[in-house]
Amino acid sequence: MSTQESSKQEHHIDISEAGKTALDWLAAHTVLSKQRIKQTMDKGAVWLTHGKYTQRLRRAKRVLPEGDTLHLYYDETVLLQQPPEPQLIADEGDYSVWYKPCGMLSQGSKWSDHCTINRWVEKHLKPQRPAFIVHRLDRAATGLILIAHSKQATQGLTACFEKRELDKRYRAIVRGDCSKRQQPETIDAEIDGRWARSNIQCLEYHAEMNRSLLEIQIESGRKHQIRRHLSGIGFPIEGDRLYGIGDEKKDLQLTACSLKFTCPLTGLKRHYVLPDNLTPKLAD
Repeated sequence: MSTQESSKQEHHIDISEAGKTALDWLAAHTVLSKQRIKQTMDKGAVWLTHGKYTQRLRRAKRVLPEGDTLHLYYDETVLLQQPPEPQLIADEGDYSVWYKPCGMLSQGSKWSDHCTINRWVEKHLKPQRPAFIVHRLDRAATGLILIAHSKQATQGLTACFEKRELDKRYRAIVRGDCSKRQQPETIDAEIDGRWARSNIQCLEYHAEMNRSLLEIQIESGRKHQIRRHLSGIGFPIEGDRLYGIGDEKKDLQLTACSLKFTCPLTGLKRHYVLPDNLTPKLAD
């Protein structure tokens, strides 16, 4: 079955006979050219259900057995998007550390994954390696993010996050004078019914701008935790269109600036700090 629009199409194709390629099936059941289909597959908008599993399919020439199901999620608006370019901070072989810019995704959708940082790394990092997400940053946030290149590294680094053995620090520019509050300050406020704790230190206050520069260390990793905690105490992050005051025009001023942990593969202490030119500042 399928639904079609000029710039958006969704198809679910049951493979009724063996021997044909994925490209053959998609070309026969859509109005897309074979070249466009290949581009769409490369950007992660084609999926294959085989038995109990459904995964992205990028190989146009893969021959499909009877009983599989192809899924195509074509949205021209999504596929035409161009991801901003991340910056490599360190390449440790089994994992790498990157600066994720505003607008780059940590997770794709069924419609594509070409704007995610792990897909960008897979295509551009040399030597070429698989890339696995270990933790996430909001689309609007910037800063340091770890990308694993092996299953062992993924499991080890993920365990560091789950066991809270990784020290991750952020900087944020917020509205108002946070320097008058208790320093440092701990916010214990549940998020969606789950325990969440953020530790906050005001580094600087700019009276003319009426902005404060904060350093935040989190002991839990709930969705939008820092944004929600700071907004909840009356200090929304500048540029936060979701939890701010509604007239934000700047990008979200929230940046992951420091990652410190013991490498699960080598036992060595690791500490990565964002370069000064990428670190938030109140004034030049």
